[in-house]
Amino acid sequence: MENERSAAINIGGKEYELILTTRATKAIAGRYGGLENLGEKLMKSENFEMALDEIIWLITILANQSILIQNLRNKNSPEDLLTEEEVEILTTPFDLAEYKNAITEAMFKGTKRNVESEEETSKNVEVG
Repeated sequence: MENERSAAINIGGKEYELILTTRATKAIAGRYGGLENLGEKLMKSENFEMALDEIIWLITILANQSILIQNLRNKNSPEDLLTEEEVEILTTPFDLAEYKNAITEAMFKGTKRNVESEEETSKNVEVG
């Protein structure tokens, strides 16, 4: 996978790439009302179990993007998608705390290009 738009994690001895695709962005926006609300939602989770559920959901959706891309490119040998249950069973709460950094990195990389191109456009605008 392209390292410039993903963050790698290891679940149960298998490496997964977390990628913020347009599909993932739509799912996140549907659940949280937009990417900007995601951090606030995770920080304000009422209890530990709810916070874990949110991180598990995010890991599953972001890790499945790389599998979906792989399956799109290799239609004859599709891989199974990761389930939330598998993430719960194959990880520890300590793992999930570390994965939060990878989630943040994937989100940053997924939105980085848009921010850079907007800044370049505004710099090139003539004044006066």
